[in-house]
Amino acid sequence: MNFPHQVKIVEVGARDGLQNEPRIVATKDKIALIDLLSATGLQAIEVSSFVSQQQVPQMADAAEVFAGIQRQPGVDYSALVPNLQGLDAALTVGVAEVAVFAAASETFSQRNIACSVAESLERFAAVIKSALAVDVKVRGYISCVAGCPYEGAVPIQRVAELAQHLADLGCYEISLGDTIGVATPGQVKSLLQRVSTQVPMKQLAVHFHDTYGQALANIFSALQEGVAVVDSSVSGLGGCPFAQGASGNVATEDVLYMLNGLGVYTGVDLDRLIGA
Repeated sequence: MNFPHQVKIVEVGARDGLQNEPRIVATKDKIALIDLLSATGLQAIEVSSFVSQQQVPQMADAAEVFAGIQRQPGVDYSALVPNLQGLDAALTVGVAEVAVFAAASETFSQRNIACSVAESLERFAAVIKSALAVDVKVRGYISCVAGCPYEGAVPIQRVAELAQHLADLGCYEISLGDTIGVATPGQVKSLLQRVSTQVPMKQLAVHFHDTYGQALANIFSALQEGVAVVDSSVSGLGGCPFAQGASGNVATEDVLYMLNGLGVYTGVDLDRLIGA
């Protein structure tokens, strides 16, 4: 089988993993976690998000977390930003990479960020333009690529067009997110083969939730198609709000164990990661 020789792990536990936790995690504990993760060999860590403190109180200390972490050379520390206000706050604390997030489902977009997909893209166009103007990289997320909790199945063509739109706006990488964890390996293959006709595979990443225990199998399928960037969350942090009691993000430890077994290089020390 043809797998990438090297895979980049994007660690999302500190942001996507913690954002829905009902108990507020102390700022010092978030900083300690990120510093431990920084010592494992990870190349990319999503630290926090500059969003409404009322809507996502867990991320209210984003600026303090960024100010407190020990940034290591060779590690990209990113933040999610929903608008220009969030971008400005991120730039104030020296964030060098930001991420924007769109949905492949109109209903999910309205429920999650209170605007249509088209309106969100218009908003993100301004964010991306402003970020690139000051040499800040922008990553794009697409949620609900395999299914929506409100609309059900999502057309692959819609995902492909959205990915191309984000790439055309200037996103250097597009992460395809299975928000509710309903994807299967065959579906992942079809999705990537279609999306890669509009966005090069080298610009695509995958982000799976493990609701039905399919996340590792889906990553395996993505690797077979040539994807070389995988999002994951330390200890599987993060639940799925649409599937009560189900698993959330795929665990970074599990992803690394599989990649090590396949002989795929990541540069991440599994023992150190488990210790974190």
